[in-house]
Amino acid sequence: MKPVIAHTLRSLQRNILAGIITIGPLFVTYLIFSFLLSTLAKAGLPVIRLFAAIFPEGWLSQPMLQSLLAIVLTLVMLYVVGRVTSLVVGRQALELFEATLDRLPVVAKIYSSVRQLIDSMMAKKESSQRVVLVDFPIPGQKSIGFLTRTLTDSTTGELLAAVLVPNAINPTSAFLQLLPITKVTDTDLSMEQAMSMIMTGGAVGPETIRFSQPALEAEKPPMPHAFSA
Repeated sequence: MKPVIAHTLRSLQRNILAGIITIGPLFVTYLIFSFLLSTLAKAGLPVIRLFAAIFPEGWLSQPMLQSLLAIVLTLVMLYVVGRVTSLVVGRQALELFEATLDRLPVVAKIYSSVRQLIDSMMAKKESSQRVVLVDFPIPGQKSIGFLTRTLTDSTTGELLAAVLVPNAINPTSAFLQLLPITKVTDTDLSMEQAMSMIMTGGAVGPETIRFSQPALEAEKPPMPHAFSA
């Protein structure tokens, strides 16, 4: 290959790589905001479309305006729900609502599971729920997960870990891994740092991470003492 052509190809490759590095974080941010805004819009669109059907000749018939109003409506509803539930009356209403859901067989299971998951995600660092690394999808490749609880193998008595491994960019879906606690690597990441890395595909995160730490020694079952004859 001629030197001129080789130099041109190297320059082209270098400039394209520089462009990817520059645009990559912006593109990931765009994907995240697009996902969040589309979710908010879908939640509020039925109400906005209902008003548009009542007033078909008005300005509510414009699709772009409908999406914008749906996002605003959803945000207002989230604020109102959060504000009301933070009050004493709101907490009592929430308890009554949860008690009603407990009487619905299928809905109760789904709601309680989601509620426990959210409580685990919002838990403090010093609690049993924390950010860990597990070998997934294959040994040697680690994924960020959230240790939600520990349990014991009824056959061997070995301590096990329940780790939720969310998908990058779209953490609304995840894998639940049950594995020995010795296969879990603890990290120094906070919940906020872990979610930032997951939502941005690793573009946003700390400069260092505890990757090679041994398994959680503190939670290993105690070894039996040897007695001399």
